[in-house]
Amino acid sequence: MEKRKLGKSNLAVSALGFGCMGLSFGYGPAVDKQHGTAVIRAAVERGVTFFDTAEVYGPFTNEELVGEALAPIRDQVAIATKFGFKIENGKQAGLDSRPEHIKEVAEQSLKRLQTDRIDLFYQHRVDAEVPIEDVAGAVKDLIEAGKVKHFGLSEAGAQTIRRAHKVQPVTALQSEYSLWWREPEREIMPTLEELGIGFVPFSPLGKGFLTGAISKDTQFDTSDFRNVVPRFSKENRDANQAVVDVIAEFAKQKKATPAQIALAWLLAQKSWIVPIPGTTKLHRLEENLGAVNVELSREDLRALETAASKIPVQGARYPESLQKLVGR
Repeated sequence: MEKRKLGKSNLAVSALGFGCMGLSFGYGPAVDKQHGTAVIRAAVERGVTFFDTAEVYGPFTNEELVGEALAPIRDQVAIATKFGFKIENGKQAGLDSRPEHIKEVAEQSLKRLQTDRIDLFYQHRVDAEVPIEDVAGAVKDLIEAGKVKHFGLSEAGAQTIRRAHKVQPVTALQSEYSLWWREPEREIMPTLEELGIGFVPFSPLGKGFLTGAISKDTQFDTSDFRNVVPRFSKENRDANQAVVDVIAEFAKQKKATPAQIALAWLLAQKSWIVPIPGTTKLHRLEENLGAVNVELSREDLRALETAASKIPVQGARYPESLQKLVGR
């Protein structure tokens, strides 16, 4: 698979990464370790070299799974993980990006990941209580100590990115971006381009919706995060089906699947974009990775964007409590 550099950094990774969260957390029951390991190793065999996890996925179990699965081939891959949440009694309990906490989390993540360095260490959400300069300074210390290679931010606003970048160059921003969430194009992407920062879109398939496999009648598991996402209410899924229909129409023309078109569209936006679709299924992994072979011409992209932009997407992408933590 072709490699891409994240911004001006020397971090070169496969054009498509793998988001590991769903193997342990967020989208229903966790898979067993054997299955999770098989999926991660299948991704490696197919050329994926970039794996994304976080201490809070589980919490902790996802990092353990990723560490164990990648240990035999650690030097062939890049591992990204994240800090910034307080975890009490196995649950998220607010934010905590105090420098001393960041350093503690790094030590614990290194153990769980069975490694001596974290390739990309993201602040998971901006903590309004801690100046971003202090956060960047703490990661800079970890980089100087050889424990971290690159600094990243997640869901940060443009001014925060600029302030952090002055203290310790930011290698990548991870935020949601897809054909049904294009808000980053307004301010975030021009900022990243100007500063030479890579972009790692999560939920590049709209939390599964853009694959066409979810309808208004789909029943999610009780532990599935999408149950509380306004965009996934039954009525909104029904209304938003129009977006999937547009993508499916293009997929037919290109002899591809809707998921492949959605990912190919992202890959065509900028050479420094590396989406991280996740899945628990081997056939979906194969399908997603097939997106790198789908070519969309300028005319294709224009037609797809024009058709999609005529459809107003219904529902917020986060419930109110989580929406407050993004774009800071």
